[in-house]
Amino acid sequence: MFKIDYHIHTNYSSDSDADMEDMILSAISKNIDEIAITDHVDYHEKYDPPHYDDLINKFNILKEKYKTKINMVLGVEIGLENLIAATINSFITSYDFDFIIGSSHGVCKKDLYFDNFFDGMNKKTAYELYFTEMLKNINTIDKFCVYGHIDFISRYGIYKDNSLKYRDYSDLIDEVLKTLINKNKGIEINTSGYRYKLNQTYPQYDILKRYKELGGEIITIGSDAHTPDYVGDHFEVAYEMLVKSGFKYITRFKNLKPSFTAI
Repeated sequence: MFKIDYHIHTNYSSDSDADMEDMILSAISKNIDEIAITDHVDYHEKYDPPHYDDLINKFNILKEKYKTKINMVLGVEIGLENLIAATINSFITSYDFDFIIGSSHGVCKKDLYFDNFFDGMNKKTAYELYFTEMLKNINTIDKFCVYGHIDFISRYGIYKDNSLKYRDYSDLIDEVLKTLINKNKGIEINTSGYRYKLNQTYPQYDILKRYKELGGEIITIGSDAHTPDYVGDHFEVAYEMLVKSGFKYITRFKNLKPSFTAI
């Protein structure tokens, strides 16, 4: 089995204290074949975007140091917001990334964690707005590889029952998936839901299965680890989901172009 972890954060992200080398060594110890370092860039007053010149310099030193033990690709996780598309596009084109995760961390310029996005909205309205804005992001910002943790709004809801069922939002989710496929973009299986005791991946199995049914092929796996102990976490679940859904290949990236390696 070829193992990749394409969603790893280090202390260049504002929500991690982990040294990049420690994250790499953790991946090596767990026999992971390839990793992407994907530190956050979110244009929000609560976040400080990392100093990517410094990050890339350290990345290149460590990539050379460990080149016989693990493959490394330069990535980024950027919060996509169609309202600030010009700012995001400017950043993306400033560096030679191998891999870009586009994620919805905020909606209508309100951060899902820090701000009062959910105030005054019932769950259905809030979740529908989340997917509607996600669709706008995909149609507005083109230079990304996969959409991150598609259904993770359920982690931040303020409702008695935060769960998100595919069937309740199937029309919107299908439109998101179809648009990604038509634009040659993919999704990730993000295993961090287990870290937060939610007993699921993002996306949940029903969404992953639907992506495959609609013709989706581009798929990565990421732990979303912010500390070394969570690198590669619950990957056995993710790979089982891939096989069960009918995937035979995992996707890797270089210069933002996908290639496919047998699972």
